[in-house]
Amino acid sequence: MSLSRHDLLTIGQLAERSGLATSALRYYESLGLIHAERTAGGQRRYARATLRRVAFVRAAQRVGLSLDEARTAIDRLPTERAPSTAEWSGVAASWQTRIDQQIAELELLKRKLTGCIGCGCLSLTRCALYNAEDRAAATGPGARYLSPG
Repeated sequence: MSLSRHDLLTIGQLAERSGLATSALRYYESLGLIHAERTAGGQRRYARATLRRVAFVRAAQRVGLSLDEARTAIDRLPTERAPSTAEWSGVAASWQTRIDQQIAELELLKRKLTGCIGCGCLSLTRCALYNAEDRAAATGPGARYLSPG
């Protein structure tokens, strides 16, 4: 699909409108998150719909997805138009498990942190926050892996 020059953005325009640095946009492009057409002189030109894709990637990062996970999700969406409700719902549903896991991890951290603040121990031998599942402690004090013998 060929777009008119009025439907295309330069990398500077895309950076300004998206709030990202041009280097970040080039990185996103190298990862296949966004795509550019090239002018005869090799300059990048982005479809206006790229703004939506950049916003999607940033939203994915805010919920804790990696850029690889964002690419997997964004590859399920159309590039030439806004996604339909059904298309978006499918992608959003795939995020639910990840978001639920993050909530559970944050709730666990909150409980541990509250307990730590409550007791004030900050013990490097007993504290569940600072010394979670410390197996080396069972072998004695000191730098056990660096000690000779």
